[in-house]
Order: sequence, then C-alpha cells, then structure tokens
Amino acid sequence: MDLKYVIYVGAKPEDVWNIFVKPEATKAIFFGSTLESTFEVGARYEYVGPGSDGDETVHVYGEVLAFEPYRLMSFTEHPGPSYRDNHEELETRVTLTLETVGGSTKVTLINDQWPDNHPSYENTKESWPMILSNIKSYVETGKTLDFGW
Repeated sequence: MDLKYVIYVGAKPEDVWNIFVKPEATKAIFFGSTLESTFEVGARYEYVGPGSDGDETVHVYGEVLAFEPYRLMSFTEHPGPSYRDNHEELETRVTLTLETVGGSTKVTLINDQWPDNHPSYENTKESWPMILSNIKSYVETGKTLDFGW
C-alpha cells in the first residue's frame, strides 16, 4: 500500500526545498495552508489554513522524524481533527528526498506505513500527483496549476 512518486524539476534542490518550508510557497502549493514547525527532529508540525474550521483549520499534522535541509525530510502524518474523529490512530509516514541530477532535481516522495483500511488512502493516492505537479509548475514558472477549484 506504499505510495511512491518520482518527478524531476528544472531547478536546484534549494529552490525545490523552499517550496516545503517557506510560508509563501507552502501557501501557494498546499491550497492556502502554511507549514508550522521548528523542524527539529521530534517536533510537531501542522499544515494550517482555510477549511471547515475557519482560517486556522489543521489539515494534517504529525512529528518530524528527519530533517536535512535541501536533501531529506520525513514525518509522521495524521489527518486533521476536523477530517476524522479517530485522526490520532490514522498515522502514516511521508519521506521526501531531493537529489541533484544534472541541472535538475529528482524529487522522490514515499507515503508509507498505511494502517489497514485507512479511510484517506484513495484520496491521498490521487492528491499527491496533483501536489507534486503543482510543485514542479511553481518552481519552474512561478505559477500554480489551475485545478478548477
């Protein structure tokens, strides 16, 4: 049930990395949400933005497992409390690695450790390609994709 995606972005790893950690970039890519964390191993993180609980809706949250700037980040991930009553039980792991390939960056995203019958699996399987495509577009052109929402 692991989800694995690989894309190549025409930019340096630093430029791709900033998409995940700079507030203005995360807001553009992650549908108005910003990533809030100290990024220290063991620290909590949250993607917070407009949603069913107002402007401060916690969409996903978890714990930072690894953080090596411009190369690797890994964290546990739970759906926000407004999405699932049993959100604390629904933990997966997301690992993102960046690798220089010529003048490009290879982005590998693995979302694994899915519990059986996780109710967000199918939706997540569809949303990661959209998010990764949005990242590629934003880094290379400065614009996000129009998904018609």
